[in-house]
Amino acid sequence: MAGPDDDHLVSRAREGDPAALDDLLRRHHDRIHGVCRRLTGNDADALDATQEALISIVRGLPRFDGRSSFSTWVYRIATNAALDELRRRRRRPVTSLDDARPGRREPAVSGPSVGEAVSDRLAVDAALAQVPLEFRAPVVLRDLCQLDYAEIAEVLDLPAGTVRSRISRGRAMLAARLADPGGNSGPPTDRRTPRP
Repeated sequence: MAGPDDDHLVSRAREGDPAALDDLLRRHHDRIHGVCRRLTGNDADALDATQEALISIVRGLPRFDGRSSFSTWVYRIATNAALDELRRRRRRPVTSLDDARPGRREPAVSGPSVGEAVSDRLAVDAALAQVPLEFRAPVVLRDLCQLDYAEIAEVLDLPAGTVRSRISRGRAMLAARLADPGGNSGPPTDRRTPRP
């Protein structure tokens, strides 16, 4: 990142400099959207959550106390915005597959016109969407955002040991889903065969 660091931009933005605020939001936009996309599992909800996160950042900037890094604070806001969007999604009416319009579905993972990199990303997104949110959020914050365990604990308001455990379990679930893209695998603990 060239140019002034976050602390300098935050200070200028808090003094009322609109260019500094714009620079700050542009600098973090892609990462905010990435977190929201991976947590919500689709572009429409991710865009809504990203917009809500940006609004919350602007409104909350005067209260940002600097106890954590600005980026950690931003990830916390983005995570909360994505979780709020998921709660709103659960309250929306569900459209049956018979009523679905062709343009509203996620793109297929495979196909002759889809590049290998895009296929891999879509496969990871599809598998990640099947991982329960309590495990998905720490994995996204660690593997996508490159936050350390202490930062993730702060963002999610969890003990560091719980974060480590959830990342480990979340990665195992993700690996199981990537190994079985048909969706027949449950969490690793569900794969045991029942005893007679």
